[in-house]
Amino acid sequence: MHIGLFGGTFNPIHRCHLTIAAQIRERLALDQILFIPTGEPPHKPHDNLAPASHRLEMVRLAIAADPAFAVSDIEVRRAAKSYSVDTVRALRDHYGSTADLSFIIGLDAFLEFPSWRQAPDLLRLCHFIVMSRTGASFTPLADRPPLPAISRQALESLDRRTQDRLDVPLPGGTHLTCVCLPPCDISASDIRQRLRSRMSIASLLPAPVESYIMRVRLYQEEPDRPGIKG
Repeated sequence: MHIGLFGGTFNPIHRCHLTIAAQIRERLALDQILFIPTGEPPHKPHDNLAPASHRLEMVRLAIAADPAFAVSDIEVRRAAKSYSVDTVRALRDHYGSTADLSFIIGLDAFLEFPSWRQAPDLLRLCHFIVMSRTGASFTPLADRPPLPAISRQALESLDRRTQDRLDVPLPGGTHLTCVCLPPCDISASDIRQRLRSRMSIASLLPAPVESYIMRVRLYQEEPDRPGIKG
């Protein structure tokens, strides 16, 4: 199987997450997209983060109708901070050597890849699928260790949208695939603000997720007040 690993806080999961997952699965011919909600993310502030159990349940509700989507609680169950290299190693052990694992990540986050724990090892453990993001440029990847040298001209073509995919071999037989996707401008932070301000969130979330948020009253308190916070 070729499995796409789609991690994130999913705080909350919204329609753009599902659209991106479907587009990546189709474009890269993946068999499955595995959503991996974070437990305690090492690179993000926690002030507006809903409890992991709620974020996991919202993902389950959001993907229930699509048999090509699955969810893992591997990071939610981890007591310590979650690092990508630990997650990929555990999933590699779980699926075995015959599975192809591809780490799906937005370009803005991947530009910080050199600061990740054991980044060179992670490049050898799995493939990477890097998605275009509004306001982020592929060109800086041309000279971004520990990545191999990448053609600046090809990266500039991605930024100009005259090319929509670039495949780069990585150490150990893995590869990096850069893909341009149509922009999708739904923001989880905007959804949280709308909920706190009692504004409409119609069409931003899958209906079961919206119902869950309203039922358990997620994201509807100010961050510095008691209660469940998002």
